[in-house]
Amino acid sequence: MTLLGRLLNNRRAGETHAAWNLPGLQGPELLTLTSRHFAHGEPMPPRHGAKNIGGDNLSPHLSWTAPPPGTTQLLLVVEDIDVPLSKPAVHCVALVDPASGELGPGALDARHPAAGVRVLRSTIGRGYHGPGPIKGHGPHRYTFQLFALAATLDSDPGPKAPERARPRALLASVTAPVLARGRLTGTYER
Repeated sequence: MTLLGRLLNNRRAGETHAAWNLPGLQGPELLTLTSRHFAHGEPMPPRHGAKNIGGDNLSPHLSWTAPPPGTTQLLLVVEDIDVPLSKPAVHCVALVDPASGELGPGALDARHPAAGVRVLRSTIGRGYHGPGPIKGHGPHRYTFQLFALAATLDSDPGPKAPERARPRALLASVTAPVLARGRLTGTYER
């Protein structure tokens, strides 16, 4: 796997197709997103990594400044923008009650999410999936992006329900105004 990582070293998705840059998710950067487990641009502790590389697949603690008045729902998206694909890999998508103010460690677990959290589909499955970059590919950036929405995403139980939608389709379909947004980036390397 180290050889594969080196061969793919110059292939990275980049930020162009990240949720942060999608037209429907534009808004003022008024939210400050932080974690007790890592600082912006710093390495994430191994316990937040994927189980197949020795981590616990435990979502990190996250907290944020108060969203603006009129926020009805928060949309959290976690992406690996350095995956060697054409678009970032979505590691987690969740809808969060704006009154919560923070998420404790493990709050994004697919089977037992924290109160006020609805975990949705990601590229990998449902719930939080920790970093697991290809060995030797170099550092990967994992962006935790939080969007304060002025309206809730459609809760229709039909085929287009947020719980059933593929992550890219869900993100592209957001039409609710984004009142504020913020992001935190952690790194991970094998």
